[in-house]
Amino acid sequence: MSNQPRETIPAGKVHEESGKATERTRAKLLAAAGEVFARAGYYNATIREICALAGANVAAVNYHFRDKLGLYTEVLRKSVGVPQNQAVLKMFEQDTPPSEVLRHVIRAMVQRMCGTDRHELNLRFQLMAQELARPSPVRSGVIDEAVRPIYTRMLALISSMLGLPPDDPKTRLCTHSVVGQIAHYVHARPVVAQLWPQQKMTPEQLDQIAEHIADFSLSYLEKAARNRRNKPARNVKRRK
Repeated sequence: MSNQPRETIPAGKVHEESGKATERTRAKLLAAAGEVFARAGYYNATIREICALAGANVAAVNYHFRDKLGLYTEVLRKSVGVPQNQAVLKMFEQDTPPSEVLRHVIRAMVQRMCGTDRHELNLRFQLMAQELARPSPVRSGVIDEAVRPIYTRMLALISSMLGLPPDDPKTRLCTHSVVGQIAHYVHARPVVAQLWPQQKMTPEQLDQIAEHIADFSLSYLEKAARNRRNKPARNVKRRK
């Protein structure tokens, strides 16, 4: 029998390693769930299939996400970019002219929405197609959390540039036009790749896309604001 002292691991180190393993399990569950939910949709996916793909115990889903709906909510939040929203929202806080704020916001949105690899983008397409075909109970809440904050700030910014209320139809049309140009390069990416093979969505090309969208949008916004300022007031006839 050896008299050498047994090697011990400090309690803090054990806790650290345990924490890392827990985070790895959580990440594996999210990755596996993204694959399964994208293929089968929320209602047809099963926890057992997700756990088998992740190599995790079913109890791990309960520990990290409480249930299937909690797991799906996190997958959907990640898919629509909730964790990255703060980087975009921060652009609205800049103390620069509205036109420059819009330019920075567009660049941040292009980087956030288009700067993903093809596999992740395909999963996002499939997941959103499933969600549109058969909405889950959490879609409304995720839209309010992920989309509405940026949409509201964009309305306010464009409103200030046009000199119109945020809820004016023209303000909303312009806001949707700006966002729509960005979304085109996301949702039509496979089509763009076939029609324009040289467009590889490199960081340099994404900057070029963002600059073009900004230039194109600002050209109209500035013209619309100028026309509105120069538009003569209508004469209102007084009743006798």
